[in-house]
This record gives sequence, structure tokens and C-alpha cells, in this order.
Amino acid sequence: MSINGMRNIGIMAHIDAGKTTTTERILFYTGKSHRIGEVDNGEATMDWMEQEQDRGITITSAATTCYWNKNQINIIDTPGHVDFTAEVERALRVLDGAIAIFCAVGGVEPQSETVWHQADHYDIPRIAFVNKMDRLGANFYEVVKEIEEKLHANPLVLYLPIGTENDFTGIIDLIKMKELKFEVNSNGSEIIESDISPEYKNLADKWHEKLLDNISAFSEEITDRFLEGNDIPAKMIKDAIRVNTLNRNLVPVFVGASLKNIGVQPLLDGVLDFLPSPFEGNPIVGHKLKDNSEITVVQDKKGPALALVFKIQSDREAGALSFIRVYSGTIKKGSAILNINKHKRERINRLLRMHSNRHESIEELHAGDIAVVVGFKAAQTGDTVGSEGYQVLLEDMNFPEPVISVAIEPRTISDQDKLLKALDSLKREDPTFTVKENEETGQLIIAGMGELHLDVLVKRVTSEFKVDANVGKPQVTYRESIFTKVSHTENFQKLVAGKENTAEITLTVEPAGKGKGNSFTSEVSESILPREFSDAAARGVNNAFASGIMYGYPTIDIKVTMTNAAYDQQTSSAMAFETAGALGFDAACRKADPALLEPVMNVDILTPKEFVGEVISHISTRKGVIGSLESKPAIEHIRAEVPLVNMFGYSTALRSLTQGRGTFAMEFSHFAKKEGGI
Repeated sequence: MSINGMRNIGIMAHIDAGKTTTTERILFYTGKSHRIGEVDNGEATMDWMEQEQDRGITITSAATTCYWNKNQINIIDTPGHVDFTAEVERALRVLDGAIAIFCAVGGVEPQSETVWHQADHYDIPRIAFVNKMDRLGANFYEVVKEIEEKLHANPLVLYLPIGTENDFTGIIDLIKMKELKFEVNSNGSEIIESDISPEYKNLADKWHEKLLDNISAFSEEITDRFLEGNDIPAKMIKDAIRVNTLNRNLVPVFVGASLKNIGVQPLLDGVLDFLPSPFEGNPIVGHKLKDNSEITVVQDKKGPALALVFKIQSDREAGALSFIRVYSGTIKKGSAILNINKHKRERINRLLRMHSNRHESIEELHAGDIAVVVGFKAAQTGDTVGSEGYQVLLEDMNFPEPVISVAIEPRTISDQDKLLKALDSLKREDPTFTVKENEETGQLIIAGMGELHLDVLVKRVTSEFKVDANVGKPQVTYRESIFTKVSHTENFQKLVAGKENTAEITLTVEPAGKGKGNSFTSEVSESILPREFSDAAARGVNNAFASGIMYGYPTIDIKVTMTNAAYDQQTSSAMAFETAGALGFDAACRKADPALLEPVMNVDILTPKEFVGEVISHISTRKGVIGSLESKPAIEHIRAEVPLVNMFGYSTALRSLTQGRGTFAMEFSHFAKKEGGI
């Protein structure tokens, strides 16, 4: 098999769009799974973690390799819940192409948009699969319209549904102009191809013409043949679609119902026909460790070894499993490799090709491929590993900051070490999970992306790592900032060990603007203040950013400028200037209208029409501001901004308001001034 026959793809979607069910069918048809597991009865192959089977959702992205028509497909099944955005982000970072799954009833739902825009950020070519055509309220054409309007994409319909809801029986191939029916007795393995029935002929002709019209905008040859009324070979159509899918001009659209085993094999053909091999994706940009200059990494298996660790997963027997994508060279079992971020040599004890939670050993891994390394001790998500002679850092992955925290403590002293090890292991796996000790109380505080995220992590501590722990109530992670510009001169004088230490600096603090972050700059030349003292003052201010102003929460969006300074050759010291930096920052900010900021969330609520009034009224009582209300055939889509502190317990409240039929997703939007302090 040639490397060009390989595909690294992700499957992304809103929660409950049928993503895991579709993956199960792919594994069945490619022969990796001998029977079909269902999410509903907790048998899904990709959802192997205990909690995933309990909750019916995908939490960790499980990687698996399968083969279709002698081509290798590496699949990463990503979560659809916004709390697990890091899993989606790290998967997208290493993919060459993706399948976006949309529910034929729900259409383009909130998390679909989030993941779609994440994929835009990484320039990932996509194909779309409109799933669940067998469900009540399914509307294929409405979903296609939403892909165009909400995602600003150019959908190219390649297949039409035959019937809908209970009458959905097959699909029409608009390139071959044939009907495809999937044999029930063989779980859809046997496909019966026939001419298009008279009742669908006009519809198919209309959409076939639309398809050619859409492609002709990108191909002169097809335009000429189209205008002259000549036949256009299927290969020419597919070649044009492929080129324009890779350029992201088009999004080919497939249709089916994974649960009913309809439409999955054409989707697999589409992965090979229209998504890129590892060598056809965007150029990989790295930065030389020596001088941080940009370099394009040539994907060549004969080049120097270079790979990205995009996921860490703990295994009770094997220890840490490091999922890697190789960008250059060949990595061999038993060899040593350099962790470029940590400047440490690591040994590759074993190389594994994963099939969900099962695996097979392999001897080597080439550029373009994805597999698991056993043996890395220091590696974390986002680390680059490679040869010592080619020290290039691949791009860092940026993850949002955690906004919710809980205190956790072991029930017994003997569980203390076990708890710390468990938390350390989870921290290596998940970059959006943080652990720190509260200096005043000595409590361990863990923070994450949302209630569900923390709930899952806490349950993993107790069930997977077998640690008995007490957990506090969720707390909001606040920030502090200032709202006016102030200048302050700090004179520091102190006797330390009988020696006088002095420093004088003038700082101007001002709001930097939303989302700009903290910054420190010095306008004082080295002729006035030696470099070591200037650096010390900068250290003092930078350390003070994390200590807060009034309440001890980290500060954000503050611009600090050192405008003047004075020193004495006899008494000034670096320690004095560092302390002056910290004290000066604190004193200036206290005069600059300081305020506590709270996280505000974007909340998307989907509710049946009959409950919309109560849902809007209830979100208003939680100090939510309604942004928009959009009507769909069966549901209402409410978008609102709500302070996170008022969203605790909302899941239960929404279920009771809507008789269990309402759903919501939320993600961090911004920090806003909290009225009335804590």
C-alpha cells in the first residue's frame, strides 16, 4: 500500500448526531469489528471508557486504524460535547481531512458550528454526512440549506435520499445516476444498484444538473462539455470535486441513516475519493528551537524524525500511551528519540497500531502515519519529539482557560499520594484540566471547562484510579482587572541583613482592551536604569499579574508601562527592583478602579415549541440576556449570554421544564464586570 493510499480523518459533530454509531458501521464494513455495537445498549467499540458507556456520549477521542479497498484509514472519533473541546482541538491538529456529521432533524446545531470553525482554523478539507434520515422530522434539503447559510460553506450534493422517516429506503447516486438499496439481511453489506425509479427521475435530473453547474464554476473543461450538452465522464467529475474539496471551495454532501445501515459505504468511498492523503494537506510549519525562525517541514519518510504528541491516555497495564502523528522520517521500536520541548531523551519501548481499546504491535512508523508509543515518561500533549540534529518545534496547540473549579481532598492520609498521581496523570492527558494548591487553606483545587467536564474527571479519579476522595461544590473561576488609567511612583527602602536595599520606579497602568491579555513594557533606557534592574522590575510585575488586586484572583487585560526609574549604585539591588515592581503594580491598580470579573457563557438551548416561553422566562431569572430566537420545524433555538455562576444545575432545571426534551450547550464567551463583588 502506498502512502498516498492513507487517510488521517476525524469524525466531528454535535452531540447526538450519530457520530459514534457511524464509526461503528465504518468498523463493521471495513472488517475491524465482526458485529455492530450500539451506543444505546453500551456496546459501542469506540466508546470503551466505562463512563462513555454509562452516559452514551464520547468523552475521549479514540484512535483506530481500518482498511477500505486496500487503503489505510486512521480515524479519530472526537467528542461532540463542548466541555471536551480540547479533545476536538487536538484531533483536528493532526488530521488531514474530516467527516462532519449532521442530524437530519437537528441540522446545523451549536456544537456543529463550533467544531466547523475549529476545522476552518486548521484549513481542514471536509465532506458532510446528513445522518438519521429515518428519524421523525428528518429534512435533508433543509440541512443542506443550513450548511450553506450558517456555515458559509458551498455544499455539493452527491446523493439524494429515497423517502424520509419510516419510508427512508435508500439513496440516489447523482454522479452515476443510479439508485442504491442496502440489503437488510446482511446489515447493509450487500448493496443493490438499479436504475432510478420514475417517481424520482425528475428530482434526480434536477440535482444532477445542479451538481454539474456547481462544479463547472471551477472547471472550464466541464463548463464546455456542459454547455455543449456532451457527456461528462464520472472520473472527470470526481477529479474536479477532489481538487475543489482540497482547496475548500466545495463540501461534498452524503446522506444516510447509520442506525439502519444505509449510506455508510458510499461515505467511505468519499473519504478516499475526496479527502487528502498526508502528503496533500497544507504545508506543516515548525519553528527552529535555536532562533524560533519559521521552517516548512517536508513530509518525507527518509527525512529526519519529527512527530507531534497529540494525546496522552493512561492505561492501567502499559502506563502512559502517547498518541503521535509522524510528520517526517521514520520512528522505530526500541530506539531513542528527543523530546524537543523538554530537552529529554525518551525511549520507544513499543509502537502500537490502535483499534479503539485493542491494539497490535508494529516495528516502525513512517511520515504521515498515526500510532501510539509506549515508554515516554515526560511527554505531554503538544510536545514535539524528533532527532537531535533537527530540533524543530511543531506549532503549539492553544486551549481555552478553565472557568470552573472544585476542591478535592483524599478521605484518608494513605490516599494522598494516590490522589496526586491520579490528578497528575489526568493533567498530562488533558491540557484544559488544571490542578493547584490553595495557599491559604492547603486544599487541592481542580479546574476544567464545565460541570460535565469536572464531573467526568472526578468520577475517573474515584472509579478508574480507585481513590476515595471528597469533592466540594463547583466554584466559578473569577478574574480581576482595572477600568481607568493611573500612574504611581513606588519608593522601596528596606534593611535586609543589615544592608539597605532601595529602588524607585514609576508605573502607568491602564485597561488593555478585552482579550488583549496582560503586558509589561519599559520606556526607561539602559543609560538611566541598568538592564538587570529593569528585568527585575519586569519580573516583579509579571509575577504580580497572577496574584490579583483586591481578591487574589489572576488579573487580565492590564497594560503596564514603566515610564521612569532611579537607582543608587550603593544601595540598589535586583531584589529591591523586583519587589518594587510587585508593590508598585498592586498600589497603582488599587487606584485604577479595580473590579472583579466573572465568566459569561454563550448558551445555546434547543427546546420543543410548546415550552419556549417557560424556557426564555427561566433563563431570564438566571440573569441571561437573550441574543436570538430561531424557529425550526420541530424546535426553537435560543441563543443567550448567561453568567456561569447562574448556570449551575441548569441541566436538571431544563429537563424538568421541557419534560426531558430540551438540550443545551454552553461555552466560554468573555469575562464581564461582576456587580456587587463576591
